[in-house]
Amino acid sequence: MKPLFRALTGVLAAGVLAGVSMPGVEAADAGPPGRGPTTQDAIDWKPCPKDATKTATKDATVECGTLRLPVDWARPAGEQFDLAVARRKAIDPDRRVGVLLVNPGGPGDSGVDFAVRRATSHFSADVQERFDIVGFDPRGVGGSQPVKCSTQLLAQAPSAYPRNQTEFDQLAAYNRALRQDCRRHSGPVFDHADTLSVVRDMDAIRRSLGEKKINYFGHSYGTLIGEQYAEQYGDRIRTMALTANIDHSLGAREFLVSSAATAEDSFRQFVKWCGSTNSCALHGRDVTAVWDDLLARADRGEIHDPESPDQVLTAHAIAFKVFKEYLYGPDWDELATYLAGLAAQEQQQAAQEQQQQEPSPQPRTPQGAGEQTRPEPFYAVFCQDWRFRPKNYQEYASLTEAELRAAPHLRGSPRVHVAVAGCVGWPNKVNNPQHRLRITAAPKILMLHSLHDPANNYAWATNVHRQTRRTTVLLPYEGAGHSVYGRSDCTRDAVDDYLTQRRLPSSGSRCAPAEKN
Repeated sequence: MKPLFRALTGVLAAGVLAGVSMPGVEAADAGPPGRGPTTQDAIDWKPCPKDATKTATKDATVECGTLRLPVDWARPAGEQFDLAVARRKAIDPDRRVGVLLVNPGGPGDSGVDFAVRRATSHFSADVQERFDIVGFDPRGVGGSQPVKCSTQLLAQAPSAYPRNQTEFDQLAAYNRALRQDCRRHSGPVFDHADTLSVVRDMDAIRRSLGEKKINYFGHSYGTLIGEQYAEQYGDRIRTMALTANIDHSLGAREFLVSSAATAEDSFRQFVKWCGSTNSCALHGRDVTAVWDDLLARADRGEIHDPESPDQVLTAHAIAFKVFKEYLYGPDWDELATYLAGLAAQEQQQAAQEQQQQEPSPQPRTPQGAGEQTRPEPFYAVFCQDWRFRPKNYQEYASLTEAELRAAPHLRGSPRVHVAVAGCVGWPNKVNNPQHRLRITAAPKILMLHSLHDPANNYAWATNVHRQTRRTTVLLPYEGAGHSVYGRSDCTRDAVDDYLTQRRLPSSGSRCAPAEKN
């Protein structure tokens, strides 16, 4: 199994973006942190460096900069850090509506990378023509003083599935050691990487841009940033579109079980599709039986990575890859081909013979293993946003059993289980604990969510909508997949019409599944 952090977030670019650091924020007047009349100079925009554009030449249509902000918004005169920002200006200045701040999710995804490299393929031409698309790396991510941890320690992660109290205690001890290691390598930003701090950073960006109101597009974990911005600064929003929504009111059991249930539902959708689609590589077979047998063989060490034949794949590694790489899309054709290839591998006897002839496979060297540290922001954010702290093995085992009952074939949620496991042993204090949304001053917010999202249960969207019924409009997409905006003309047009003209879908509207998944 991959180290806890790496399995969840991948490795982000470590280089800090070039740009000019701005003078610090002046001390805020009395009032809620981040709401006082602080002053900030405008960001000194510069052409983005080559390592930001990932191209042979600099992209003249996008610019980058940094903004000097407090690490702790409760102490605005204290230590500061540079927040990395990128802007892609509206193509048609005469039709410009304003700025569109974006966050693509994670936690840990780079908003700078999104604005620089992905925005042109993600957003429609109309959105690109009429908005300055502004992405930023949340504190602790990418170019914004990234959270870093020891590569060697990350590679020593124990199983996220302890079998007894002793192994549970070992997991807790490892998490505490890793937390201290990451704090040592990252500095004070580690203790202030929560989403509520990011929300205050986002309003500082608004002030620096000289905008009275912003537009915002947030996906997945980026919806939590949007929701909490609407709570804190609702009167500073023109429009806000949220896709694949997070429900920040859930307890640990609800979070785990609902995550497992939606992952299992996505697997069932794939099985159903394969049974009715001749092009499916497993068409005509009992796909569920093939899957269950595959994981059982993986438990016995009989399945090898097709890309690294000397590497044994665990059942968890297979489930995580399927979940993240194929169900997110969804990319069902590719998933069927991948599973068919694994299922066709030699049976146990042949595998045992091969193992007797060859040296035992060694654990794969993690990416960046030649470096002493690598960026790993996930838990610095997640464990400060959620009060998930199983106290002992009995409580943890009860949560795991409930999760497995909800997803017997996927064996729970491959991602969320490891997320909760990573907070075991952390201090009980949480900077941004769960609560029901209380939005009072925001305009109407547009929410979109797939009925068969593999990661974020559709019930999360309905729960958020119920909590904010006077403020939010929910548009269901009746298909599968985690990404929503570009799924169909219906989903794209709904967001575009709302962002550009503030025209919302009529009550009861729904978007039909796309013809091709």
